[in-house]
Amino acid sequence: MSPMRGDAAALDAPPAAHVTLADIRAAAARIQGAVLRTPTIRCETLSRVTGASVFLKLDNLQATGAFKERGAANRIALLSAREREAGVIAMSAGNHAQAVARHASLAGIRATIVMPRYTPATKVTRTEGWGARVVLHGETLAEAAAHALDLSLREGLFFIHPYDDPGVIAGQGTAALEMLEDAPEIDRLAVPVGGGGLLAGCATAAHEMKPGATVFGVEVEAYSAMAQRLAGKPVQVGGPTVAEGIAVRDVGELPFALIKRLGLEVLVVPERAVEEAIALLAEGAKVVAEGAGAAGLAAVLAFPERFAGKAVGIPVCGGNIDARALSNVLLRQLLRDGRLLRLHFDIPDRPGMLADIAKRISDLGGNVIEVQHQQLFGAPTVQSTELHLMVEVRDAAQGNAIIAALRAGNYEVRRG
Repeated sequence: MSPMRGDAAALDAPPAAHVTLADIRAAAARIQGAVLRTPTIRCETLSRVTGASVFLKLDNLQATGAFKERGAANRIALLSAREREAGVIAMSAGNHAQAVARHASLAGIRATIVMPRYTPATKVTRTEGWGARVVLHGETLAEAAAHALDLSLREGLFFIHPYDDPGVIAGQGTAALEMLEDAPEIDRLAVPVGGGGLLAGCATAAHEMKPGATVFGVEVEAYSAMAQRLAGKPVQVGGPTVAEGIAVRDVGELPFALIKRLGLEVLVVPERAVEEAIALLAEGAKVVAEGAGAAGLAAVLAFPERFAGKAVGIPVCGGNIDARALSNVLLRQLLRDGRLLRLHFDIPDRPGMLADIAKRISDLGGNVIEVQHQQLFGAPTVQSTELHLMVEVRDAAQGNAIIAALRAGNYEVRRG
């Protein structure tokens, strides 16, 4: 396994390296003690919901909250004395940035991280907290990457690519190595795909450790670049997604070559499945996952026929989700499940109407958690009141019973 050169030409060169299980085992020995060997647990709740036997690899427990620790630690350990003395540079808006910063700091190596200007302040602060010099440049990841490469040439820094590097791929493959050692019964893997480093590494490990196992990559609909490349189609991606960790336009050439050689299929899941998976992990497994970290479970939910009755290994590859985003996902899922009701009324402006509505809801076990009572400006006439309620219920059946009781009382009620 030859290391990738730290210059711009290396990024444009065709893949000449190959990653093997021996490389992944060597990486595991190299990063031992620097990277947490995270647990692999069987989740009974998720297994009942999906009809598969679901095993979770909890890489959200890493020090920086994501699997990127593995590849960064291995690649930094492979640096020559000259490269260590010169220092390293990376481009990232998130998990790779923190991973490189942390492991460079642990190794006493100077690190520079280029991040787009729009990067949230918390991510900048965390990266700086690991001792890295952070340079904010460009409006996009592509512009930040170009600047990082320019700095690497001007300052003689070694560029650590987030996925298009055999050392990084071997490091990421240690996730599957550990998973299959801890749960050898696993015969399916659902691995999130951004640039492809994690999938390439995990598939290489699984292919040699358990030849009969099937490995699927997983992408979200808005960013299905690897699936498009494998199908020989032009890459067309873009748009907002909760799975921003795998929102990648340009997949790695080395991961692409490895994935294509192994004949892997990449499943493309809808945005809603990712949100459902985040909520299900939080409620059912008590595991906090970012969108990318929940993508593997999203594939099991979206393609049940591929996984039913199988022992499925899912890397929860990251847990760095914004608190507000997590809150919104959970609330949206409660609404979809029918456990939250948004009810809208136009009621006569008479005393006791709100009390009567509240009583009918409470008599059937509903809990009113939010009230908007607009009398002056929102109502259709001065003789009526516009009322909006948020009601917590046990399940959809209880919600339907409450709506039926309200309509039986001659209230015109609409669900929001």
